Amino acid sequence: MSIIYIIAAFASLLALVSYSFFIKEKISWFWVLFVAIFVVNIGYFLLSISDTLTTALNANRLSYLGSVILPFAMLMIILNASHLTYPKWLWLPLAVLSVPIFLVTASPGYLDIYYKKVTLITVNGVSILNKTYGNWHKLYMLYLIIYFITMIAVVLYATLKKKLTSTTQVIMLLGAVFVNICVWAIEQFINIEFEFLSISYIITELFLIGVYALVQETENRILLTQGQNHNKNTLNQLQPASVDFFLQGVSTLTYTEKLIYDLYIEGKSTQEVLSQMNIKENTLKYHNKNIYSKLGVSSRKQLKEFAKFILPPSK
Repeated sequence: MSIIYIIAAFASLLALVSYSFFIKEKISWFWVLFVAIFVVNIGYFLLSISDTLTTALNANRLSYLGSVILPFAMLMIILNASHLTYPKWLWLPLAVLSVPIFLVTASPGYLDIYYKKVTLITVNGVSILNKTYGNWHKLYMLYLIIYFITMIAVVLYATLKKKLTSTTQVIMLLGAVFVNICVWAIEQFINIEFEFLSISYIITELFLIGVYALVQETENRILLTQGQNHNKNTLNQLQPASVDFFLQGVSTLTYTEKLIYDLYIEGKSTQEVLSQMNIKENTLKYHNKNIYSKLGVSSRKQLKEFAKFILPPSK
């Protein structure tokens, strides 16, 4: 089991490093999540090799530190993935709330409110805490339950409001939550020597990264579609008569008007045109009026859009 714990810790560290170096569009809450999972797994590993109760309890505190932060980070990630609007300061009260919860879970060895009784035993060469839960253990259970319910509610609400339109995204987000619910419930009601949460947390990482990959792909596809629609709308405006008029108008531009026309196509600003042509603003306005009239356009923007789809800058 110690080997499994160290493999899980290495996997979570690898995920953190990979996210830091290979993902272009990063979300800060993923770093919090990855660090929390790494801390949890390191705590499990140190507990499994502890030879004294004090060392084991310190390792247990370390694993609880990550476990308390993890649902907080998961909720923030799900809120972002669901495209829901929420106060930017929401993370602060959630972070403050996690502090007393952690202090309760870290109390064994000092108080008997979380564990009534705890001893260190060795099973098959692996150290395990043999504990009897106290009344305040219910506080940590309530903390997790509230987070799990909130996460599910966020996903369902986002789906109802059509913020999440992909069935795959919804399934993966709910899957990330339900995997942890199931594993946590099993560990509460069945006496298992191995902490399966160490594995479920890594599965959670994969689910959430997968969701964000899908979200980013969807957003990129939408942006591409919007760009294509814009081009299509512009082309629709270019009726044959307008195209012919524009082409004929270009051929009738004077030498000065052609120079100004080319500068506009190159994206030069008004001040740049004035400087390069060495003319005054009133003179430019006069040329603009003639250019627009000859080309059948009403603005510089429309001129550029027509020219983009009809012909390159004149020489």
